[in-house]
Amino acid sequence: MSRLTATVGARIQSIVYGSSSAAELADELRLTTEIDLAHLVMLAGRGLIGAEDAAALVRAIERMRAEDFRSLHGVPTPRGLYLAYEQALSGELGAETGGRLHTGRSRNDLKATATALRLRTELHDLISELTRCQAVLLARARAHRDTVMPIHTHYQAALPVTYGYYLAGVALALGRDISALRRCVDDLDRCPMGASAVAGTDLPIDPARTARLLGFAGPPRHALDAVASRDGALHALAAAAGAALTLSRLGTDLQLWSSAEFGFVTFPDRLVGGSSAMPQKRNAFLLEHVKAKAGAVIGAWTAAAATTRSTPFTNSIEVGTEAVGAVRPGLRAVLDGTVLARALVGGARPVPERMLARAEDGFVGATALANRLVRQGVPFRTAHELVGGAVRRAVERGGTRLTAEDLPAELRDTELSMPALVAEQRFGAGPGEFDRVFGSVRADLEDHAGWLGAVRERWGGAAHELAGAVAALVKEGTPA
Repeated sequence: MSRLTATVGARIQSIVYGSSSAAELADELRLTTEIDLAHLVMLAGRGLIGAEDAAALVRAIERMRAEDFRSLHGVPTPRGLYLAYEQALSGELGAETGGRLHTGRSRNDLKATATALRLRTELHDLISELTRCQAVLLARARAHRDTVMPIHTHYQAALPVTYGYYLAGVALALGRDISALRRCVDDLDRCPMGASAVAGTDLPIDPARTARLLGFAGPPRHALDAVASRDGALHALAAAAGAALTLSRLGTDLQLWSSAEFGFVTFPDRLVGGSSAMPQKRNAFLLEHVKAKAGAVIGAWTAAAATTRSTPFTNSIEVGTEAVGAVRPGLRAVLDGTVLARALVGGARPVPERMLARAEDGFVGATALANRLVRQGVPFRTAHELVGGAVRRAVERGGTRLTAEDLPAELRDTELSMPALVAEQRFGAGPGEFDRVFGSVRADLEDHAGWLGAVRERWGGAAHELAGAVAALVKEGTPA
């Protein structure tokens, strides 16, 4: 900075650095100052800053935090908010003290660390909400384990299942999305602090100490990678997009099933909207929001990936600022969509009579009939053709269900009970194995909940350790 004697104009400054609201300014600086406090504790511990200077900086930083950084409202930021904040510290404490804060680091590793801290928190929040949604799916699955309905392939009734079995399947898929997001948090567990500008530093810092105080598992493994890479953001968006896609497919089914033509599910008035022109309408419009959120996060990933493409593998504004800028809106879209999906799954009410009637009228027991012939020794393809012919005869006479006169002789005494057919599908993880399937998904849910609790505990422990170390630093550096 000492080489520069001029800066950009106001309009370009606004484009490059943005114009933060008071809340946004406080949000950014609270994260920055958390890193600063850990950095000061480390510097003092290594003897790179005197106790009195460290204590003075800590007191000044904590005063700013206590006032939500009001003293920085309206302060010019010709080179960005961070330098304006650092200059404010030097203005208050003098350059001899304020100028020591940045020892052994760069804005590059500082910004990468802030990105990792913010991203891991946002991912934790998203995983928490997705886990709550998975819990609601499982609760509704258990409640409707015996509610028989047809499942469709190619939009045609295919086989008998239950509404609870369907919901358990969605919960299982969502659990894999949660697992992918958990891996993203685990991949963020190396603190970039210590990487400095791009190649570490010759000052005897202790990056492991800083990392521990900020709740990371360890320091950077490679300085260049620590400041060059934001693949954690791309992986997070990709995993979040997976969850959004799962919920969008759930939304499509529920919207279709809530139509008058299906009539499988209904929603209470609080979850539907009316029409400005058609008084009979009950639009399940919230499902359209759920489906649309997937597009928002896919767009965010596309923007971030396209911005990162072909950039040099080093510190880069394109990657660290522009590409990362797409992350928060993308993750927020998925979080919002998850909240909506949870409310809709919890509020949806199946119509068992309609579901069962459609299963009985849809010939969905035909496969079971063919399999009964197979158990009698008939080759499957022959059995398939015999039952297919029976369905054809029923349709030709205008029927919607198979009767004894339609069936081959070997099956004329067969009764088709839909609940019984569901129960018979107990191989290959079919609905007849509901208890085992449900137990497996519930175990996944419990694992996710345990992981969330362990992460919260570890981060909380680090925050407690940092607070204690900061208090000790102030006490040591305060003259008697």
